Amino acid sequence: MDPIGSAVLGGSLLLAAPLALAAGLVSFLSPCVLPLVPGYLSYVSGMSGAEAGRRRGVGTTSGGPAVKEVDEDLTRNRRTMVLGSLLFVAGFTLVFVSVGGFIGWLGDLLIDYTEPITRVLGALTILLGLAFMGLVPGMGREFRFHRVPRAGLAGAPLLGILFGLGWTPCIGPTLAAVQSLAFTEGGVGRGMLLSLFYCLGLGAPFILASVLYRRALTAFTWLRRRTRTIMVAGGAMLVLIGLAMVTGLWTELTVIAQGWTAGFRTVI
Repeated sequence: MDPIGSAVLGGSLLLAAPLALAAGLVSFLSPCVLPLVPGYLSYVSGMSGAEAGRRRGVGTTSGGPAVKEVDEDLTRNRRTMVLGSLLFVAGFTLVFVSVGGFIGWLGDLLIDYTEPITRVLGALTILLGLAFMGLVPGMGREFRFHRVPRAGLAGAPLLGILFGLGWTPCIGPTLAAVQSLAFTEGGVGRGMLLSLFYCLGLGAPFILASVLYRRALTAFTWLRRRTRTIMVAGGAMLVLIGLAMVTGLWTELTVIAQGWTAGFRTVI
């Protein structure tokens, strides 16, 4: 099989990739990210503070000159906002994919010890899942950069990099769980690809929100009312992944997945 096909079909990637995608989406919906999305989009598009202030009124004002003025601003700056969000997503994708490649390399290097390390990582994933649900006191801290790049397109990728390096409490558990899976994959390519799926789950809603900004604000309001449900569901997913890794079920599922793909061939 060619290298690309091996990376896509090998190991447990067919099982891990959808979970990484879901973990990225859960990270986006978490209370550490979702409420900040309008601010991020404002920053990467270079909108002024006055414009951002008016835009906050969209969520609380129906009709009137303020909303019409915001609509005109968004129409003029839609391309800038979409491009800014793409650059922002590219920034944190660079960070996460690089880390995923390194973790995958470690997994390949320590392949002889994969089983015991996988069980340890599984236990850590369970702990992170409980922390994601808010059940582990003291695991809600975050590292922040107090200096940020200049607003606008030029600073958008740098802000994305800082976002990636500043792993918030909500992103930390889901990302760490994905990187644990990247370790079990073993290999730079698989680790990077798995992290890319996570970034797709986290980044695609950012881009979609920049395209459908007004509708996104309405959806965000609905989602924020269900934050606790999202956190519990996301944490439960991490706990189940951890249990599968600790009990050895993940390895058994990997073997089954390999059997499914044994006859597959890529066309690339």
